[in-house]
Amino acid sequence: MNNFFAKLKPRNVYKVAVAYAVASWLLIEIATQVFPFFEILNWAVRLVVLAIVIGLPIALVIAQNLRKLLLMPAGDTVSIARLKIDPAWDPIRNDPGFQQLLTVKEHVGQ
Repeated sequence: MNNFFAKLKPRNVYKVAVAYAVASWLLIEIATQVFPFFEILNWAVRLVVLAIVIGLPIALVIAQNLRKLLLMPAGDTVSIARLKIDPAWDPIRNDPGFQQLLTVKEHVGQ
């Protein structure tokens, strides 16, 4: 379990979670104060809170994998053979998930 949390630290997941919590609190405060002034129904505030709660895991997953997404070559079809030799993938080459991806057989024509 400690290994899991150790992997999250360099990926800035903690910082994203704190920033998300602060921004969420601010949005909820604005919604609860401004919506009644404009006579927006109470369910709209609940909808804002629900969207924020649903968005948290999405934001954390993006934060965890952002480095991999940013290193992905844009506009090119990525094949297993290219992953094995392309130097653009060197920063994550030792990652266990990347190593597992290299063992997948390619399906021609898909």
